[in-house]
Amino acid sequence: MSLQERIERDFVAALKAREELRVSTLRMVKTALTHRQVAEMRALTDADVIEVVRSLIKQRREAIEQYRRGGRPDLAEKEAREIEILEGYLPAPLSDAEIERVVVETIAELGAKTLKDVGPVMKAVMAKLAGQWVEGRRVNEIVRAKLSSEG
Repeated sequence: MSLQERIERDFVAALKAREELRVSTLRMVKTALTHRQVAEMRALTDADVIEVVRSLIKQRREAIEQYRRGGRPDLAEKEAREIEILEGYLPAPLSDAEIERVVVETIAELGAKTLKDVGPVMKAVMAKLAGQWVEGRRVNEIVRAKLSSEG
């Protein structure tokens, strides 16, 4: 079963169970997927669905920050619960050790030595980790740590 089919199945189950937050969150996901599918003019792969879900999580995190600054902890809490629902559709995140292994391997392949090589190393590492759940910020921290210890 594809990820998109799983989202549809979970949406129907949430409707039947009258889980308002899950229904509204999954409805939002379905809408975003439909927009993406129309824009791309093709069926979405699981990687596409994961990308859409990640972008929705990022939007929720930004909203939480703004709600907290605006003194609306109730809305921030709602967004946090939506993130929990959305994260259920992402693959397990890679551990720092797994990321570090790929970073070290890539640095060796490219012969990178200094912090000036961060760009090419990041590009290669992110290409190798495509389709897996990693935060670019975390990868960047690991790349910088490895390059600064090398140089």
